[in-house]
Amino acid sequence: MTDRVSPLLTELRRGTLTLAVLSQLKQPQYGYSLVQALEQSAVSIDQSTLYPLLRRLEKQQLVSSTWDTTESRPRKYYVLTDEGQLVLDELYGEWKQLSVNLQNLLEGGTSQ
Repeated sequence: MTDRVSPLLTELRRGTLTLAVLSQLKQPQYGYSLVQALEQSAVSIDQSTLYPLLRRLEKQQLVSSTWDTTESRPRKYYVLTDEGQLVLDELYGEWKQLSVNLQNLLEGGTSQ
């Protein structure tokens, strides 16, 4: 990858990570399990990116968190709130339309 493309790719990915993370929080996940789930779908996310994103989503009340202290190592679990599910649904709809429009544009057509 060229030095010119790398920062642009980072910028492109940044906007999609929120959608990817929200999509995986329908069931409670802790940070490392979330990283693994995303990587299984070929979406890599650094922990230094993930945790600030989770804090922002929690501050926006799109996810909630709880601590599980029953294991030897306490884990903080994150899950979508009802508002988070609504936002995920809306973002997903926008993503689908944007994908269609960009595909048409990149293939020389026009947007719908």
